[in-house]
Amino acid sequence: MSSSSANPNMYPYQNEPTWSKSEKAIARTAFDAALERELQDVMQKAKQMANQIKDPADLWDLEHYLTERRKEINRKYDYRYSQLTHVFGRLLYEGRVSEEELHGLRDDKLKSIRSLAEFFAKYAA
Repeated sequence: MSSSSANPNMYPYQNEPTWSKSEKAIARTAFDAALERELQDVMQKAKQMANQIKDPADLWDLEHYLTERRKEINRKYDYRYSQLTHVFGRLLYEGRVSEEELHGLRDDKLKSIRSLAEFFAKYAA
């Protein structure tokens, strides 16, 4: 008797959602728009900080801000399909993506995304 985990035709991560072609397109559009908005915010803040540079310490504060934001953005924006519901949950919580932008995803994904957004809201420090 063979177990389902030994079946080579089974998807190896059964708990991960599958993404249809149309869902992938919706996800990519929403992901890219959220990333663009976040990068625009970083650029605006960096320009403000640059305009206020008066001494070398201010310059290093700007460098530190940019380095930390780059690290945060690189950690947050993970476009692996196995991570997208988590990514969208966080982005929904942060207001960087709207439910309207996610319209067209299957209900199970939207439920997961909303649940994660609620989790972030509940446990945000």
